[in-house]
Amino acid sequence: VQLVESGGGLVQPGGSLRLSCAASGFPFSLRPMYWFRQAPGKGLEWVASIVSTGTNTNYVDSVKGRFTISRDNTQNTLYLQMNNLKAEDTGLYYCATDSAGNLRGQGTQVTVPS
Repeated sequence: VQLVESGGGLVQPGGSLRLSCAASGFPFSLRPMYWFRQAPGKGLEWVASIVSTGTNTNYVDSVKGRFTISRDNTQNTLYLQMNNLKAEDTGLYYCATDSAGNLRGQGTQVTVPS
């Protein structure tokens, strides 16, 4: 299993970022996928999930209406569109193939200054 996140950066409050996760080494189109994040000094937090077909998604309450998870099964790529970013969204964002976040990539940093 290989997961490579990209797209993070420094963005002002209210701004947007689109994260990508390139997946390989497993049948991506058959697996649900997940985004997690870890804020400085805090534990791993589930952010969003999507079923294998992309037809059903779920979000933590704090990002509902602002973040959108999606996937392209033809490109083995997972996305997270993040709009109206807030300082509390700062953290290292990971994509994962399991609901506990144990099988995840190296992460991409998102920083939103307060």
